[in-house]
Amino acid sequence: MKKLCVVMCFVLILASFGIFASAENESMMPIDVKAKSAILMDQTTGRVLMKMNENEKLYPASVTKIMSMLLIAEAIDSNTIRLTDEVTTSTEASKKGGSQIWLKEGETMTVEELLKATAVYSANDACTSLGEYIAGSDEDFVTMMNERAAELGMKNTHFDNCTGLDDTSETHLTTAYDVALMSRELMKHTFILQYTKIWMDSLRDGKTELVNTNKLIRFYEGATGLKTGTTSKAGCCISATATRDGTSLIAVVMGADNSKDRFEGAKAMLNWGFANYETVTPQIDKSLITDVNIIMGEERTVTPQISGNAKFLIPKGKAKDLKQEIDLAAAVEAPVESNQTLGTVKVTLDGQKLGEYKLTSPHYVDRLSFKTVFIRMICSICKEKQSVSVN
Repeated sequence: MKKLCVVMCFVLILASFGIFASAENESMMPIDVKAKSAILMDQTTGRVLMKMNENEKLYPASVTKIMSMLLIAEAIDSNTIRLTDEVTTSTEASKKGGSQIWLKEGETMTVEELLKATAVYSANDACTSLGEYIAGSDEDFVTMMNERAAELGMKNTHFDNCTGLDDTSETHLTTAYDVALMSRELMKHTFILQYTKIWMDSLRDGKTELVNTNKLIRFYEGATGLKTGTTSKAGCCISATATRDGTSLIAVVMGADNSKDRFEGAKAMLNWGFANYETVTPQIDKSLITDVNIIMGEERTVTPQISGNAKFLIPKGKAKDLKQEIDLAAAVEAPVESNQTLGTVKVTLDGQKLGEYKLTSPHYVDRLSFKTVFIRMICSICKEKQSVSVN
């Protein structure tokens, strides 16, 4: 009986550890997603709301093109290339397999047409043509992709190509977390939504039809993108972005067994995020902001201005619990630069810092000159005389 009791106790201990482990996993992943890895990230703040094997290296398939589109978007926004530029298809680009718009060697299309084909139809030939146009060659463009990944902190990512084709690759790998990072960066280029939100379109005067590979664009309220990917190695993957009531979320699913699980997993994460969180922009109580004295300044005081328009993701219904803590200098020595930081407004929720606003000088204040000192001295003497004469 004693041995039996010992065994029973041991079993109960193991079971209790199992319960705690299960509870911990549920807090990390409160919903069921049928995939190898997944993550839900707030697009505005980068806050991770749920995760599952988010750092496991996996094949991304055409989700790779998020990085390709990021470099394209950056080149457009920096005026390195223009949407109206015409790109001539190379021999290499025309031979790309997989999803394509069947570009012929020597055929020309505009940057905008190729970008549309890449974003909507996941066309490998179009993506390769754009990469060659930006970097000079496909190889140099892939180098740019890996360099940009490193800059973004995508520590577990390596790209072998710009398309995601992995038939001959063993090292074209990334993670759900890294995909979320590059997705967030791409969405900062708001013009890209003109292409990622397209459900159906066409090229070549309607002869080539484009239907978005991301079905959420048509069927999910607030969907804004972003990219699907499917190969036998990668399984079914997606980075799904959506915005509702000012809150923007990124749901990444990698390694799902089928397309349905991919879309259902992304939808479930997005639904959970929108149901439980909201994005707020706190109104700062300006009555708490006092003037700052300027020591030896041409002006005696300056009224600080609030810099920034910070947005914070909080649990729904908690906006009333937000607190503001103002830390402001009583005095600063001249000269004071325009936009010089004079203090901060820290925003907290339940004792945790969410972020802060800067309190800055609205303009430049020069150091006190001899002329100003003399004028102030004369004015002071005059006031004293007036006071004496009145008395």
